[in-house]
Amino acid sequence: MKTRYQSLKEFYPFYLQEHQHPICRILHFVGTALLFIILFVGIYTGNYAWLIAIPFVGYGFAWVGHFFFEKNKPATFQYPAYSLISDFKLFFDLLVGKETFYPKK
Repeated sequence: MKTRYQSLKEFYPFYLQEHQHPICRILHFVGTALLFIILFVGIYTGNYAWLIAIPFVGYGFAWVGHFFFEKNKPATFQYPAYSLISDFKLFFDLLVGKETFYPKK
């Protein structure tokens, strides 16, 4: 039987395990960075049509990382909320150096 995570604290180590390939991490980082840029541009310009691109950019980059580099199924399908929060956590952990693009195996 698969583990059923009850908290983000329990889920995040699993999330990191599913994101070991450096290219996958880079793609997640780029997708999340672009998400923030699109959000800012959409709000700043008042052209909210930009916001339509957010899920395509965010998930697009991440899913390429999973399907072509990690060769695993994104956690989004089973744990959508924990996965989304973990995407942002990984982004900021990479930004401040708490995590690296080349994790220790």
